[in-house]
Amino acid sequence: MNYQEVFAAIPDAIVVVAPEPGFKILTATDAYLEVTMRRLEDIVGLKLIEEAFPDKNVPYNQNPVVLSLEKALNTKRTDSLDVIRYDLERPEGHTFEERYWEASHIPVLDEQGEVKCILQKSADVTERELAKRAQASSEEKFRFMTDMVSQLIHTADANGKLTYVNQRWINYTGLPFEEFLEKSWAEVVHPDDYGGMMLQVEKALQQKKGFQVEVRIKGKDGRYRWHIINSQPMLNENQDLIMRLGSTSDIHDTKMMVEELLATNEQMATLSDQVALAFQKAEAERLTLERLIMQAPAIFAIMKGPLHTFTLVNPHFQKLWPNRDFLGRTIAEVVPEVGEQGYISILNNVFATGEPFTADEIVVVMDWEATGKEEERFFTTTYHPLLEEGKITGIIVFGYEVTERVRLRQQLAICEKGLN
Repeated sequence: MNYQEVFAAIPDAIVVVAPEPGFKILTATDAYLEVTMRRLEDIVGLKLIEEAFPDKNVPYNQNPVVLSLEKALNTKRTDSLDVIRYDLERPEGHTFEERYWEASHIPVLDEQGEVKCILQKSADVTERELAKRAQASSEEKFRFMTDMVSQLIHTADANGKLTYVNQRWINYTGLPFEEFLEKSWAEVVHPDDYGGMMLQVEKALQQKKGFQVEVRIKGKDGRYRWHIINSQPMLNENQDLIMRLGSTSDIHDTKMMVEELLATNEQMATLSDQVALAFQKAEAERLTLERLIMQAPAIFAIMKGPLHTFTLVNPHFQKLWPNRDFLGRTIAEVVPEVGEQGYISILNNVFATGEPFTADEIVVVMDWEATGKEEERFFTTTYHPLLEEGKITGIIVFGYEVTERVRLRQQLAICEKGLN
C-alpha cells in the first residue's frame, strides 16, 4: 500500500514539517495544496515560514505560527493557534486574497519519545470571519444611525424583551445600558401607566401588530414626563415575528398645554379633544418607525462634498419635492429656494467646522405644491457631519416636519388669548 497516496487523500488541510530549525516542508495533503493554491513540488524542502509562506509584516521570532511550532516541538504536545490573518498570493500574479486561518501543530514522536515531525492541521475560516466582521459593521452602523435620530429608539425580541436602546435612552434615564435592559420598562415607566402599557404589549405580541401608547417616563432627575411610545413588528417571509422596533418621543409640554386649556373652560373641551386627536395623529405619522432610514417616518438624506451633492434620500425626504430628482445633484441645483433663505450657509459651516447644527422649528417658504403660491412649512432638522476615515466628507440630514405642531401651538395661543 502506498501510504503517501493515502496521506495525500486525507480530506483535511495538513502539511508535515521537519523538527529542525526552519521547519522544512516534507509533504502535504491534496486538501492543503488546494486551499493554499500551491503545488507539492514547489514547496517541498522549503522552510515553512521563511520561504514557503513568508510574512513581511511580522518578525520571524514573533510570528505566531513559529511560536506555536516551537511550543509543540519543545513540549511535545499539540498547540493550537487563535485565528490569524495570512493573505495568500495567487499563482498567476501579484494579487492577494484576504484569508483567515485556525491551525493546530501536532508533534509526531518516535519510539524514544523524540519529535520526528510536526503536523500542521489548518482550517480556512475566512468566510466565517468576514461574516462576523460584516455583522459587527452592520451593528455599528445601526447604532450610529439610531444615535443620530432625535427619538428614543429601542428594539425588543419576539417575546417583548428589550434587546437594545439608543444612547438617547441612556442619556435621558441615566441608567447604564445593561441595567436598562435588565430592568426593562418597569424601572422607567410610571407605576400607574405600567400595567396598561404591558396589556397593550402582550396584545400586540399575540397579534403581531403595532401599538401606540402614552405613558409617563422617568428621567435621570427623577421627574416623569409624558411620552408617546410607538412599536412596530418586523416579520419574516413566513410572517413569524422576528423583532420589534420602537420609538419614543416627549409630548409632555403639549399635553400639559391641552390639559390647562381644558381646565380653563369646560366649553373648550370639545375643541381640545379635537386638537389632541389632531396632534396625536400628526405625531403618530411623524414618529412611526417602520424601518430605519429608508422606511423611517422622518426626513433623511446624505449629501457629499463641499457642494452638498445628494447621494441618498429617503421616501419622506423625496415626498417634500415629489417632482424633483435629487441623486447626483447639488442642493443648490435641486432646491435653489433654500439657498436664498440661508440654509446653504448652515451646511457650509457644518462641513467646514465639523460642528453639528440643530434647527428647531425653522420655517421654509416655497411653492410646495407647484401651484404658483408660496407657503410656510416648519421643520426641526439636525445637520451632522459625515466622517469617513477621520475626514468630513459630507453631511447627514435628519429631521421632520412640525408644521401641524407649530400651527397647533399658534392656535392654542390664540385660544388662550381669547380666554384671558
